[in-house]
Formats: sequence, structure tokens, C-alpha cells
Amino acid sequence: MSTRSRPRMIAALAAVSLIAACSGNGGGGTGGDGGNYPEQNITIVVPFSAGGPTDTVTRMIADPMAAALGGKIVVQNVEGAGGTVGAGQVARAEPDGYTVLMHHIGMSTAPALYKDLGYQPLEDFETVGLVTEVPMTVVARKDFEPATFQDLVTYVKANATKVTLANAGIGAASHLCGLLFQSAAGVKLQEVPYQGTGPALTDLVGGQVDFMCDQTTNTSGQIAAGKVKAYAVTTPERVKSLADVPTTAEAGMPQLAVSVWHGLYVPADTSPEIVQKLSGALKTALADQAVIDQMAKLGTAPVTAADATPEAHRAQLDEQLQTWAKVIADAGVKAS
Repeated sequence: MSTRSRPRMIAALAAVSLIAACSGNGGGGTGGDGGNYPEQNITIVVPFSAGGPTDTVTRMIADPMAAALGGKIVVQNVEGAGGTVGAGQVARAEPDGYTVLMHHIGMSTAPALYKDLGYQPLEDFETVGLVTEVPMTVVARKDFEPATFQDLVTYVKANATKVTLANAGIGAASHLCGLLFQSAAGVKLQEVPYQGTGPALTDLVGGQVDFMCDQTTNTSGQIAAGKVKAYAVTTPERVKSLADVPTTAEAGMPQLAVSVWHGLYVPADTSPEIVQKLSGALKTALADQAVIDQMAKLGTAPVTAADATPEAHRAQLDEQLQTWAKVIADAGVKAS
């Protein structure tokens, strides 16, 4: 080989090596097949306000997941339109494992609520795993007249035009629970939507609205402090941390049975290797005793390891999409 041709050969070999390296690791930091994942910060998008129940659950597991992955996780709140703005942002993100979505039951209700949603849960996302299933509570301002849940039902029927029912916006868990309450009670109330459960609960504590239905992760502390009045929990069994609060079934309204499940998602076409890495880190986080203890204080618990899988999560999402499509259609509710 001539001295003049040797540099050309070296350059060609370097180019081939660079192409092979990029092909092998997904372009040097974009995720690829997950071999070196993660190589940069992971962002978990919460499509609701900071301080709300979904945000609380996300921040509980973020650090243990990051430790299991050997990287760093940043939580980003992207509010708007019942969680659809943040979900849409993740659906359009690069499928490289660096943009993850934490969503609740609203993922299964959005297609029935929004005419032009812009994404489809089963087609535009890969499921990572379920996280927790949170009971709902029916709570009111502390000086609200009804003493018991039965009294509440009687009172709202007699004062439907005056009673205000707060929620975190159309499609939020509090809105869905409120729809079920009104359906079961046979009444139409004055609904007051907010941009998130945080401000809704703040106004409830301040006495600006009468009552609402919200997750125990958001209400347990306020109930314990005596800042709100608790009427019932919406699960078949009582919540250990709220042992004195009856279930809706005990209080005579078994139709009001709803809990809010949370799960992690990544954009469709994310590699199976990355999905499995995230699912494995989720399982590790949910087995962390500190996470278990924090959730217990808020009236919930991590799902089992079998449910913190892409397969179990997808099955849950599919079933819930069908369930809520009927409920919402029967209620005649549509988001603008």
C-alpha cells in the first residue's frame, strides 16, 4: 500500500467504525436497543399540576427508579385539558426511553371524552407497568351541613341548584367520580372545574366550594388534620389509614365504586429492551420499603410485581377503555 493511500484507508475504516457504533447504540445517546441506557436524564411527564395525587405518586418512585437504572429522573408537570396535553407531548416524543409518561385512569377515558384527541392510548404508547391503585374519598368543607354520607345524598337532592361539586377538570379522576356520584344519586349538581386537584382541594379547605371526590393520596393529610369532612371511600373495603370512614357500599351507594390506577408509558416503537429496563426499575422502586411506607400513609399501596409489567398494564388499559366508554356515553359528557 502506498503512503498516499494509507490515510484514505484509515479514514474509511474510521467512518465504518463510527457508523457501526452509532447503529449499535441507537445514535450515541438516543436509547437504541437499550444496551447503554440510560446515558442522559430521563424525564417523567406528569400531565397534571404539581402537588396533585399523580404528581405525588410519581415523585415517590422517581428516585428509587433512577437508582435502579443508574441514572437521573426529572419530573416535569405539563398541565392542561384533563391530562391530554402532557400525554400528547409524550406520544410525539422520540421513542428512545428518555421521555416517560405517568398517567392515571384518565388515559382510559380521554378517547371517549375528546373528539379530536390527537393520539390513541393503545396505538401510540407502549405500556411499562402499573404503579398503584388509589381509593377515592368523598370529602367536603369542614362546616358542610350533612353529617353522614346518607345525609349528604339527601341534602344534595334537596339543594341541587345551590350545592357546588368541585373537580380537577373534565376527564380528571375527580370529575369521573363526581359523574358516578350524580348518576347514582339521580341528581345534577353545579360543577366547578379547576386546573388540577391541588387548587380544587385548596378551595374546598377554604370553604369556597361544598364537596368533591378525590384520591386518598391528596385527601388523607387534610382529613387527618380536620381540614375537610370525610364521608366515604369508594372501594369495597375500608382504607386502613382511614379506618373510621365507611365505604360507599356501607353507606348505601354501592354503585359509586371507583379507584384510580396509575401507570407508566413510553412512546410507541420504544425498544422492548428499554421498556423492560424501565419496568424492572419500577418493580424495584415499588418494593422499596420507604415507598411502601409513604403510600400506606396516603391510603394506598404498590401493585404486585406481576402487575408492574407491560403485559398486565396493557390488559388493564384495554379493559378500562371499554368500561369508561360506556359510562361516559351514558352520561352524555364531552370535552370541548
